Amino acid sequence: MRHLAKRDIMKQTTPYMLVASLFLLFQLTTLAQEPREHPLIPAINLAQQSLNTLNQVQDYEAIFTKRELVNGKLISQRMQLKLREKPFSVYMKFLEPNAGREILFVQGRNQNQLRAHEPGALQSLVGTISLSTNSPTVMAENRHQITDVGMRRLLEQLIKQWTLESRYGEIDVQFYPNAMMGQIPCEVIESKHPQPRKQFNFHITRLFLDKKSRLPIRIENYGWPQQGQRPPIIEEYTYTNVRLNVGLTEKDFSEQNQAYSF
Repeated sequence: MRHLAKRDIMKQTTPYMLVASLFLLFQLTTLAQEPREHPLIPAINLAQQSLNTLNQVQDYEAIFTKRELVNGKLISQRMQLKLREKPFSVYMKFLEPNAGREILFVQGRNQNQLRAHEPGALQSLVGTISLSTNSPTVMAENRHQITDVGMRRLLEQLIKQWTLESRYGEIDVQFYPNAMMGQIPCEVIESKHPQPRKQFNFHITRLFLDKKSRLPIRIENYGWPQQGQRPPIIEEYTYTNVRLNVGLTEKDFSEQNQAYSF
């Protein structure tokens, strides 16, 4: 009797186990078919949040440091920067090299050309000149035109880059929530492509977000390395000593400003 009872139980249990197994298999198959979120989506969301912060900024002052690979040569520059969003206006005074060089650009003024002068004897000899924003003289030291200067424009370009790359695979995205840039606590987002492809501009891209202000205070882009070498820096832009919404006026972007040497 005990043997028969056990056999009867097995007869009743087996169909239920089969149904449960089929249901589990269906769930696993469904999960496998659901598209996984691209690893760049969280990075894009963080960058967009930072851009939303910048949308509240009308103007700022900062120390702007950049390193760019131009015509095979790595160019490093550090300058004082004043930037106003509307109308888009930029004033730069070089700290090194070419200390004393000044650049002035106001969108819609001077036929959308920038005004520039060199320091010292060159200023006396040549004076202040107008240059197209993409003239060979300007682009000999820059990868981007002056209209691309500023945290907001760099971040817009990065979001555009990551949005395009989110259509493809072959990418590793890392988040470093407790990084430092000098003495500034940062959150760093790093995207990395293992192989060069026509749709990827850079091997490695890093975005540094100030943990307190959420500003994009540094963007780094690296090319693909030669065998046994480190990835070469292509461009790096850093903003320090940032002061937001300081109330910059027309005087800050005028050649008649007595503090300038135009």
